[in-house]
Parts: sequence; C-alpha cells; structure tokens
Amino acid sequence: MQGRLKRGEVYKNVLRILGAVGIASVAILAPNALQAISMLQGGGRKRSLYYLTSVLGRMESKGFIVFRGKDGKRFVRITEKGKRELDRYRLRQKSLEKKRWDRKWRIVIFDIKEYKRGTRAKIRAELKNFGFVILQQSVWVYPHECEEIIGLLKADYFIGKEVLYIIAEKIENDAWLRKEFRL
Repeated sequence: MQGRLKRGEVYKNVLRILGAVGIASVAILAPNALQAISMLQGGGRKRSLYYLTSVLGRMESKGFIVFRGKDGKRFVRITEKGKRELDRYRLRQKSLEKKRWDRKWRIVIFDIKEYKRGTRAKIRAELKNFGFVILQQSVWVYPHECEEIIGLLKADYFIGKEVLYIIAEKIENDAWLRKEFRL
C-alpha cells in the first residue's frame, strides 16, 4: 500500500484538473479522480468516492470551486480564489526548484497593523512555506527571485503598501544564511 496523499496535494491535483479544463462534469471528473486517488490512497473505490466527495465539499466551502447544475447534470468549476490557490501551488513548486544563486538577497519587510494580526500571521506562514528565513521580526530573506510570490501575497491579502520587496547585494554577517540555504 502506498502512502496517503496529503489534503493539500489532493486540492492541488483537483485544481490542476479544473485549471486545465475550466469546467468539468462531476461525472467526468469523478472516475478519473477516483482512479488516481484510489491508487494513491491504497483504499477501495467506495472509500475513495467518500474521500473525493469530502475533499470537494471542503474545497467548495473554502471557495476554491463551485458546483452548478444544468440539464440534470452537475458541473464543477474553479473560482477566481481557486485559480489564485493554484497559482500559489505553482509558484511554491517553482520556488522549490534548484537554481543557481545570483549572489543577491531578496528581502521582504512588512509593517502590518495590529488590528490585522491574523493577516500578519498568515503572511509569516506563507513566507515560511515558500522557504524564506526570518532575519528579524517582520524581515524575511530568500536567495532567489521571488517577486511573483510577493506580488501574489500582496494581492491576496490586500497589503500592497504594507510590504516592501528589496533586492540586496550584501547582508552583513550572512554566513549563517548561506549555510541555511546551502549556498
């Protein structure tokens, strides 16, 4: 039996399918998704149907997809929020690819007001997920091009003026950073 897929991986795969086709009949999506999930989940078809149904329900409640009915058939469509989430998955994958370091540091500084502390916590989690390292409080660093990622975060959280993206040639005493990023 193979390992279980993490929920985020299933979300990503469903969003990729819908991102490629735009809108799909649940009847068309389900057999293919069921086959893939049952292979990866190690469970039977009945269990996979329940699993896919619950995943799609959670994705709908998060606003990533919507269901529509027409002529007695159910269709599922990716939403704008789902497209942004798919972009985030793609950018995260792109950020994980090994690149040659251009000897420049990308620094992200943010000053998000206390009444938006939830947004601030989400930004920190996103930066950490993308591989950034905290330099000081609300100051994060990354060794590779990541302007797209920062642009996406600014747009998703409506924090354009509260975040600065800086490209620096040198950070004092950066040996620990080079070690952290294996440069």
